[in-house]
Amino acid sequence: MQTHFTDADRQKPHIQEAERILRTCVHCGFCNATCPTYQLLGDERDGPRGRIYLMKELLESRDDDDQVTEETRLHLDRCLTCRNCETTCPSGVEYHKLLDIGRAEIDRRVPRPMAERAQRYALRKMLVDPKRFKALLTLGQTFKPLVPGKLRSKMPPAPVDAGQRPDNQRHTRKVLILEGCVQPGLSPNTNAATARLLDRLGISVTPISEAGCCGAIDFHLNAQDDGRTRMRANIDAWWPQIEQGAEAIVQTASGCGAFVKEYGDMLKDDPAYAEKAQKVSALAKDIVEILRDEPVEKLQLKEHQRLAFHCPCTLQHAQKLNGAVEGVLSKLGFALTPVKDAHLCCGSAGTYSVTQPELATQLRDNKLNALEASNPEVIVTANIGCQTHLASANRTPVRHWVEVVDAALV
Repeated sequence: MQTHFTDADRQKPHIQEAERILRTCVHCGFCNATCPTYQLLGDERDGPRGRIYLMKELLESRDDDDQVTEETRLHLDRCLTCRNCETTCPSGVEYHKLLDIGRAEIDRRVPRPMAERAQRYALRKMLVDPKRFKALLTLGQTFKPLVPGKLRSKMPPAPVDAGQRPDNQRHTRKVLILEGCVQPGLSPNTNAATARLLDRLGISVTPISEAGCCGAIDFHLNAQDDGRTRMRANIDAWWPQIEQGAEAIVQTASGCGAFVKEYGDMLKDDPAYAEKAQKVSALAKDIVEILRDEPVEKLQLKEHQRLAFHCPCTLQHAQKLNGAVEGVLSKLGFALTPVKDAHLCCGSAGTYSVTQPELATQLRDNKLNALEASNPEVIVTANIGCQTHLASANRTPVRHWVEVVDAALV
């Protein structure tokens, strides 16, 4: 794709990065074939190719150019950042990086309406602090009938009790675990089940309470400086254990895992953190990356449920781990049902289900229809956002796959 930036523009780091990405696009349109929003809306501007053109025009225009409109923002906001297009693209266009640049640029030029800014600020403040989120969640569950309609539909029931975690000093092999920001309140059993499962395999899990939100929520709501501040704080929290030989930083939420794996890239220009960030990204592992290399077939199950697995976009498109969880579950003896269009997003996409509720609901219902087509007993997934979003329909039970494995063990 040709670009027409001025020499002055090309001195700006974000324009340099945008031009590099834009020039890899050959505008073939293969990406539209697998884009969830293009499939729903049929508008070129709601597919990756159209959005790339919109961002190109935006970045090439002057600050006072009338091409920068609310309509451009609308089509960028509708993007799920599922990265399905990146899996499909034959040219390797790093679309998600361009999208971060485009969204930040349009927010700089055209401030959002006050109501939108207030909503996004509230999401950032409510979701990223585990204690605050848990307190608000408990309050909402207690007074659920009084919660406004859109939020009430997203209010989950009380979570499954987490049970006991094994002693984290029992084994020579040690890994760290990211506790997350919303997962401790919504599904505290997920990380506890992970610790029990790894303990059976001779691996101790060390939680680091000082490590908080991975930074993805801030970053993708265009508070990118705040997101990088959280990255640095997490690196500082993990670093002493890394120096003592922790072999991995485990994530049980694939959205967090995808983001932590990009710390090295996002902090590459920070002289104080660039090297440490690269090390953290190298150590970041989704739980399935640990389990697939362990002799899980030696574990005995007391039950073999019929499962449908929803592979989150952040697992299959961002982390390129499509099929990994299914392989572990099959090795353990679970029966997996076929899922049509398994590459498509469920509509959760971080805060998307709040900021774009109509599209998110359509995508959720389409995904549930595909997952339920072969009558599974339970739907399992690998990301707390997907889990909560799919469960909000109150249809087939939805759980994290590690919890189901843990509960089935003898």
